Amino acid sequence: MFCCLRTVRRLCLDKILLQCVLQSRTLSGADAINALRPFYFAVHPDFFGQHPKEREVNENSLKRLNGYLENLQKPGFRSFKPTQLTFYVREREPNSSNVQESFSASGFRAVSFTLHTRDLLSTVLDILNSCSLSTEHVQSLNVNAQPHKEAKSTVNRPIKWDKTYYSFTGFKDPEEELEQAQRVETTLISWLDDNEASAVKKLKKSLPLRKELERLKIELSHELQLSDIRWQRSWGIAHRCSQLHSLGRLVQQRPEILKNVKGRTVVFTDRSGMSAAGHIMLGTMDVHHHWTKIFERLPNYYMLQKKLLLLEDRISQLLGGIQVIYIEELQPLLTLEEYYETLNSFYNKLRDSRLPFHPRSLRGLQMILESDRYAPSLHEFGHFMIPTVCDPAALQWFIFAKAQEARENLKRKEEMMITEKELIDTSTERFSLDRLYKEPSVSSAQMIDCCKRLLEESLPYLQGMHLCISHFYSVLQDGDLCIPWNWKN
Repeated sequence: MFCCLRTVRRLCLDKILLQCVLQSRTLSGADAINALRPFYFAVHPDFFGQHPKEREVNENSLKRLNGYLENLQKPGFRSFKPTQLTFYVREREPNSSNVQESFSASGFRAVSFTLHTRDLLSTVLDILNSCSLSTEHVQSLNVNAQPHKEAKSTVNRPIKWDKTYYSFTGFKDPEEELEQAQRVETTLISWLDDNEASAVKKLKKSLPLRKELERLKIELSHELQLSDIRWQRSWGIAHRCSQLHSLGRLVQQRPEILKNVKGRTVVFTDRSGMSAAGHIMLGTMDVHHHWTKIFERLPNYYMLQKKLLLLEDRISQLLGGIQVIYIEELQPLLTLEEYYETLNSFYNKLRDSRLPFHPRSLRGLQMILESDRYAPSLHEFGHFMIPTVCDPAALQWFIFAKAQEARENLKRKEEMMITEKELIDTSTERFSLDRLYKEPSVSSAQMIDCCKRLLEESLPYLQGMHLCISHFYSVLQDGDLCIPWNWKN
C-alpha cells in the first residue's frame, strides 16, 4: 500500500514538473502572431487577387486556423481534434535578394498539414516547418523554445508518462488519442454523426434571419428594379441583413440618386465602384456617403462601359473574331477602370504587332485576359487564358495550335454544366435538402463526381439541411454543412 502511495506521489511530482517545463515554453497570443508573420505574408488572401480559387481556400483555412489558435488560449480547454488545413503558399526564387518577393512561374504551391498540438509554441513551429519557412526568429522571442525536431520526437511532451499513470488516474493518454486519430481518416458518415446536432441547432437559430434576408432582398430588388443582389464573400446571414438594412435606409434618405440602377446587379464587396462585369459594387466598410457618390457617378460608369465593350470588339477583330470575356468566378474582382486599362494596353500591343489572323477564323472561341501570367494556356472549359504581356507571335502560334481542342472543350463544358445541374437537382430531391451548392473553387468535374457518390449513399442526416461542397469539413455559423468534394467513406 505504501509502495503504491509513493508511486502516486512520484507521479504527482512529475506532473508538477511537466507543467513547469511547459509553462517555460509557452507563447502569448501576441508572440504567436509575431512569430507567424512570415506565414501570414506567404498565404494572405490579399496577395492572391489574381487567383480566386486559391484566395478562397486560404481564406477558409485561415478562419479555421484562427479558431484553433483561439481555442489554444482558452483556459481549461482540452477537447482537441486534429485539424487538417490546406494553404497555397507564395514562393520565392531561391536566390532572390530583392526586398519584395520574387515569384516562380507558378507563383505558389499547395501545402497540406494536420494540427494536433496543444500549446501555441509547438503549433507555431508546426505551421512554419510545414510551409518550409524559417523558425530562427522564434528563438528570439521571450520563450525557452526547444529545437522543433526535438519537440516533435517526443510529441511535445518532455516527460514520457508511464502507461500505469493513465490506467490508475483514468485520464486519457494523448499519445494514444493522437495515434488513433492519425490511423483513422475522417469519413463522411462519422463526421455527420459528430456534427449533425450542432448544425441543426445553428440552422434553427438562423431560420428567422434567413426569412428576413429573403424578404429584404425581394423588397429592395422590386423597389429598385434590380436584376440581382449578391455578396462577394461568405458573410453570415446577420451580416448580410445588416448590409441590406443600410441600403434600405439610403433608399429612404436619397431616393433620387437611385434612379439609374434599373436592371443592374448590386454586389456587396470590399470596395465601392463598378466591377468589370458591370455590377454596382458597394464596399461593406464604406459609409452611406461613399455609396451615394457611386450612385451619382453611374452615368459616367455607363459611358466607360460602352467604351470597354467597343474595345473588346476591336481586340476580337484583330484576333480573328475570338470573343473577349470576363468570368467573375475565375478572375479577380476588378473595377471597370482597372479592366479598361488592361484591355487598352493589350489592344495597343496587338495593333502595333499587326498579327495576320484571317477575319472570323476564330469565331466561336473565347479568351480572358490575365495580368499575372507569362505564358498562354487553355482552360478545361475551352477559353484561352492570355497574359497581357504575352508575345504576339507566341500568342498567334498558341491559338492556332489549340483552336480545335478549345472548340472540343467548349462543347464538353456545355454538356458538363447540364450534367452538374441535373445531379444537383436530383441530390437535393433525394436527400430532401433545403439547398445544395458549391464554393467557386470547386470545379464542375469535382461537383459531378461528388454528387454521383452521394447518390449511392443513404444519408438521412441531410434532410432539411443546407449542404455546401467545399475542400474541407466545417459547420458554418448559420448551420450550413461543408463537406469536401472528395469525401471518404
